[in-house]
Amino acid sequence: MKRIITSLIILASVLPTYAQKKVKINSQKKAVIQSVDDKSEALTQLSDKIWAFEEVAFQETQSAKALADYAEAQGFTVKRGVAGIPTAFTAEYGSGAPVIGILGEFDALPGLSQKTVPTKDPLNPGAPGHGCGHNLFGVASLGAATAIKELIEAGELEGTVRFYGTPAEEKYFGKLWMVREGLFDDVDVCMDWHPSAETKVSVQKGLALVDFIVEFEGQAAHASGDPWNGRSASDALELYTTGINYYREHIKPTVRIHYHIQDGGQVVNVVPDYSKIWTRVRDTNREGMEKVWKHVERIAEGAAIMADVDYKISLVSGVHEVLVNRTGGAALQSNLEYLGSISYTDEEQEFAKKIQEATQSEIVGIESKIEPMEETLENPMGGSTDVGDVSYVVPTIRLSATTAPKGTPWHSWAVVACGGMSIGHKGMLYAAKALAMTMVDLYEKEKLREKIKAEFKERKGDYVYKGIVPDGPPPIGNN
Repeated sequence: MKRIITSLIILASVLPTYAQKKVKINSQKKAVIQSVDDKSEALTQLSDKIWAFEEVAFQETQSAKALADYAEAQGFTVKRGVAGIPTAFTAEYGSGAPVIGILGEFDALPGLSQKTVPTKDPLNPGAPGHGCGHNLFGVASLGAATAIKELIEAGELEGTVRFYGTPAEEKYFGKLWMVREGLFDDVDVCMDWHPSAETKVSVQKGLALVDFIVEFEGQAAHASGDPWNGRSASDALELYTTGINYYREHIKPTVRIHYHIQDGGQVVNVVPDYSKIWTRVRDTNREGMEKVWKHVERIAEGAAIMADVDYKISLVSGVHEVLVNRTGGAALQSNLEYLGSISYTDEEQEFAKKIQEATQSEIVGIESKIEPMEETLENPMGGSTDVGDVSYVVPTIRLSATTAPKGTPWHSWAVVACGGMSIGHKGMLYAAKALAMTMVDLYEKEKLREKIKAEFKERKGDYVYKGIVPDGPPPIGNN
């Protein structure tokens, strides 16, 4: 009963925004809105299940199964374990062109488990949590795909809808192997969204990125008795990080370099013969990123020489910046303007303000106003995503939808808290409607698809896409 009441509150808070708009929409768009509303209870329950599963990269067994099972129950043809990844799948309905894809993520982040309360309070201390809102992500996309499926089934639309269950976005970038497998090669246009602190069309490209592991191997010895017989892998690691940190003064402001020491030695009285560090390099485009990447690899070589140890570099994976499509973004923008902003209850605003207070953010509550589509910046900052690689093989339209209050630190407990309650649920259902409405446009308007593809071709130019992914199978089980 509590869940039913919650769904009614969510539905009531969103529906009035439709009546406020005088823009006319066709029956197909009304139908997808109604479809999401009709399934709001089931979609919310599915999201909460994934929120509670809290599964990390390539271990999302329960989450992937829940989504795939739901898709099968809705009449989709599901292919599980695609691209050599047990938790990757596709769900398809219809036949022929156009083929419209939609992306759905569902992995959590380590160490962020949190109750649905506005102060830091782990649900399962030390366990993962959905600090990027991916429990909402996959469900909203599948809700949108289901609404389109119903129209194809009824003969209102023609073509194919394909949902992609894409795992491991937070660590290994699972879409890279799905792209390599050719799973996007026949898609006309792809839809994507992401939980956010604001609602808008996403027309910023983010950052290209590469991940690699550096391992140093030396000679163990007694740290006091005969240290002269040792060659310290830990020394090499420290020299490596020192080199990186001195290098920071001489890189462009758009560059980001991160590292995580995974093994620096085991005990204090032994000269360590092994060390290991995960390194990440980013920049606003692949070309700039690659230049820094190769220099950082030379720093590892120099550190090994100075410490008189051996070294090994192993590529993990890397992603492209997003190839923005403003033509598709404009179509999405018109649907956002029709839907209007999400409205919130006094209780939700109070929850949001307590989140902001706890995270030392400006206490302004939560908002979801629809601004005009912003300009695409040449050098934006922010995060990285394997959606970038999808966007280099198929035109991709992207959305951000409000699922947490303004100023909320992302990849934190605060996002987890919002993603398991009504603030996150509202953003999820809103995203499903906006995505489905835009997909209706894509099916109905051949000229729109042609313009989207023309922009894609122009922006890509003569660049030949090649994924930054090592040979061989995905690194399943390496967590």
